[in-house]
Amino acid sequence: MSKQRLTRQQSRRIANQRDNLANSQENSELENGLVIARFGNQADVETDRGEVFRCHLRRNLGDIVTGDKVVLERGSESAVVASVKPAKNRLQRPDSYGKLKAVAANIDQMVIVIAPQPQAHANLIDRYLVVAENLGVTPLLLVNKCDLLSPENRGHINKIKEQYDALGYRLLEVSAKTAAGQAQLKENLAAKTSVFVGQSGVGKSSLLQKLLPHETLKIGELSEQVNKGKHTTTHAALYHFQNGGNCIDSPGIREFGLWHFTREQVVNGFSELREIAQHCKFRDCTHKNDPGCAIRLALEENGISEARYLSFLRIIDTLDDVQIKAPGY
Repeated sequence: MSKQRLTRQQSRRIANQRDNLANSQENSELENGLVIARFGNQADVETDRGEVFRCHLRRNLGDIVTGDKVVLERGSESAVVASVKPAKNRLQRPDSYGKLKAVAANIDQMVIVIAPQPQAHANLIDRYLVVAENLGVTPLLLVNKCDLLSPENRGHINKIKEQYDALGYRLLEVSAKTAAGQAQLKENLAAKTSVFVGQSGVGKSSLLQKLLPHETLKIGELSEQVNKGKHTTTHAALYHFQNGGNCIDSPGIREFGLWHFTREQVVNGFSELREIAQHCKFRDCTHKNDPGCAIRLALEENGISEARYLSFLRIIDTLDDVQIKAPGY
């Protein structure tokens, strides 16, 4: 087959495109950056030098979220995110239509906040741990409002501490009100990118405001705007702690369900069940009354906690308990 010859008009167009591309590359500068906020088809990107640019996003880059490491192309009048680097993890949550959406990327630590009031529930803690374990991040259990601990509620908190300490999880006591435990918490936040999760009322926002005194209004405004439906395309915002480390904060991160998880992922989220489950007789074992279930055998021999096993079953039984909106709802 002979080659098709270009017309003069086509040749001129190609030459002009080549010249424009050369001029663009000559007049632009490529820099590494970190996405610290996302707004529709734009994102705020912080460079390695600490400068922040509002960047347009090139097409076909995927779902860019806060925490993504990118390469931005800076021109004389604008900046563009040219490419996205592979992320070590991406925290996802399903929306009300059942579609998974990324919330944040490159997370190192999940801070699970509980408090004496409202009373902490182990099953809720286990749900967050399932997410952390599958994401490959370090969980940190944080008892906030420790100034409210009393002889009446101290026993319940101590029981939780004993249960998760036996599993190798770290637990700290702090107070956003009295600043108790703040120094130790700051040490655990340094050099890490953390997300804070927990049920409503445990004081996550107050705690973050103490840790980010210069960002108080931003955190409050972001949460308020999202609750009112403004800037709903903003996934999250990243803030820097004064003593080092980062925090990615968003209402979408703080509370989320597990109904998009598989049974295998839930098993993987229980660190003491993960290894045992590999010895079950059947690959599709439900870990209930199946013959040859290694987890049931370990339970009967007191090799695992009954409370944790029952918590595992409750999570498994609620995986399909979800109502998904129909398109156009």
